[in-house]
Order: sequence, then C-alpha cells, then structure tokens
Amino acid sequence: MGYMLRVRMSSFFAGVALSSAVGFYYLYKDYLIAHDSISNQIKTISESLDARITVLETLKEQRETASEMDHSE
Repeated sequence: MGYMLRVRMSSFFAGVALSSAVGFYYLYKDYLIAHDSISNQIKTISESLDARITVLETLKEQRETASEMDHSE
C-alpha cells in the first residue's frame, strides 16, 4: 500500500507542478498582451496631446506677434 501511495502522490505533485507552470506561462503572456495594449493606448493619447499642444503653441505665437505689431503702430 505504501508504494502505491508514493506513486500516486508523486504523480499528483508532478501534475500540480506542470499545471502550475502552464498557468504561470499563460498569465505571463496575458500580462504582456495587456501591457502592450495599454502602452499603445498611452502612446496614441500622448501623440494626440503633443499635436494639440503644438497647435496651441503656434496659435499663441501668432497672437503674440499680432499683438506686438498692433502695439508698435
């Protein structure tokens, strides 16, 4: 009886170890996919925001030059 118990226990723990390794692998892949997705979203938002800031800075410079020309006249 002791031999069969050892065989069953070792098979059980081998299965637990294997399923744990596979589970961690899938979680790691899921983490990487989620990280890439969030990074791409942030990159898109950042590029959009940078473009808007550039446009606003250009408008500000145009208004400053226009107001300087008005004050010089």
